[in-house]
Amino acid sequence: MTSTWLVHANIVLEDTILLDGFLHMIDGKIAALGKMEHRPPIPVEVYVIDCKQQGYVMPGMIDIHVHGAKGHDFMDADPICYAKIAKHLASEGVTAFLATTMTCPMSQIEAAVTALAAYYQEQPQAVAQMLGIHLEGPFINHSKKGAQPETAILAPNVQQFNYLYELSKGLIRLVTFAPEKDIDFAMLAELCKKNIIASIGHSDADYDMTMQAIRAGVTHATHLFNGMRGIHHRDPGVVGAVLLADNVYVEFIPDNVHFHKDLLPLIYKMKGLERMLVITDGIRAKGMPDGVYTLGGEEVEVANNCCIQRKTGSLAGSVLNMNTARKNVEQWLALSLPEQIRLVSLNQAIHLGIADFKGSLAIGKDADVVWLNADGEVEKTFCLGKLAFEKS
Repeated sequence: MTSTWLVHANIVLEDTILLDGFLHMIDGKIAALGKMEHRPPIPVEVYVIDCKQQGYVMPGMIDIHVHGAKGHDFMDADPICYAKIAKHLASEGVTAFLATTMTCPMSQIEAAVTALAAYYQEQPQAVAQMLGIHLEGPFINHSKKGAQPETAILAPNVQQFNYLYELSKGLIRLVTFAPEKDIDFAMLAELCKKNIIASIGHSDADYDMTMQAIRAGVTHATHLFNGMRGIHHRDPGVVGAVLLADNVYVEFIPDNVHFHKDLLPLIYKMKGLERMLVITDGIRAKGMPDGVYTLGGEEVEVANNCCIQRKTGSLAGSVLNMNTARKNVEQWLALSLPEQIRLVSLNQAIHLGIADFKGSLAIGKDADVVWLNADGEVEKTFCLGKLAFEKS
């Protein structure tokens, strides 16, 4: 049995901050939480961390769109690489994630989802937890491909998707696709049947087509503004549709590269806190020095937090740190910590249907816990109660 106590901690709950509190983790779960004045006696042999009321203890963050880090990519089809990515994510305060694939030859996607399914069954401890797979492509629109390799793009195909789903052992939780290429919304219907989140992305659908897809089951938009038809006064496009549709979650990359930071208040006014999802879209260059890396077999030049595909000049993911993303949102929207938690953890858990055990700090939930120091940096990360990262 592993038992860890955090004492004299300022604990961020869903709608308030508990000052000078305690949190007790046993075997991967939160066993107790409350004010220090109500803390039960602590056995001398257990692990106790005195936070000294410095900084804040918050739920671990959930990144539902990340391709890689530390020189590795989920398309590498190598469980050793996956563990290294998961270890790095914990240093950012991420305790759970969706492993995100990309448009590549179908044989490579098949190899990746097969390897991810194997990794999922034997995940190491004390690293961020893989919750499932985000399939980004290959069923997208050529005209909005971004950094996705054009030669590997396919029309939505139910049979091909179901084969990937079978190889993944049912772990595909979210699919980014172009619904305007999906004849009679056949694949969309299959996603809804399997209770998979259907996301519009890399799409050139007009406003009317996007609204039809939303009525048919699309509930998510991939990296808002990027890889989609923008707003025009005679055609609100994908962007206008997903902002106007109350039931659609929008993910966004708050790095002031993928969209101007002054658009964030617009997203907030249109969607409210409940439908906003912070992501990083991190690639293998995340956590690495500036230089030249690869994504989907193409060279990407990384400099000054900007990733540019050399061949096309297109943006190619990011090197954004999830905690930096949280701090950017805090600054640009003047959000409280409980409000920030919605955007980096709780909304993701609700959308994935796992809020009963992820996304916030409460008795009985998974012990995914991050201690931010007084500067807002990640001091310690616990994944399922195991110490996964320590700044010192």
